[in-house]
Amino acid sequence: MNALAEEKRRLRQAAAERTDALPAGYLAEAGPRIAAHIAALSAYRSAGTVLAFASTAREVDTRPLLERILSDGKALALPLCTGPGRMEARLVRDLGALRPGRYGILEPPADAPRPDPGAVGLTVVPCAACDRAGHRLGHGGGYYDRYLAAHPGPAALVCPEALIFDRIPQDPHDRAVGLIVTETGVYRSQNTQEV
Repeated sequence: MNALAEEKRRLRQAAAERTDALPAGYLAEAGPRIAAHIAALSAYRSAGTVLAFASTAREVDTRPLLERILSDGKALALPLCTGPGRMEARLVRDLGALRPGRYGILEPPADAPRPDPGAVGLTVVPCAACDRAGHRLGHGGGYYDRYLAAHPGPAALVCPEALIFDRIPQDPHDRAVGLIVTETGVYRSQNTQEV
């Protein structure tokens, strides 16, 4: 394992420890506040389609955001894993249709339609941790880095305040995100497009 990979491994362990130290119910309680902050973004307001994600038990609860996207009359897209390190946006009209995918994460059915090319006006991105420059620490699969490289546009990173680190090391293929949305507000990084 090279030095950068080892540093990322240590940071993932530190992020897991910080997550474990959060009060019971914290990630669920943060969900509605983060949904409200995302809904206030100009990119959200102007987006016809929003690509978000179904959270795991160790992430901020995104169900309030998913419900908000649908209730606001926007098209909701969620990732469908299509192979190692590969995902596609698929449209979802009913959250009850989601099923556990390859990693136990809720996904759309394989036959769910794809949004039109270029239709996604905002991508909401998960992380294990991030820094204020918009560098994210993922879970090591590269799914979002590949997706963001192929689908540039406004993106917002969802991260609890407790998981913002001073610095996240970057590989050349890693993609920074312009906005960090926490339970307390929105941070704009130097990578920010106007959103």
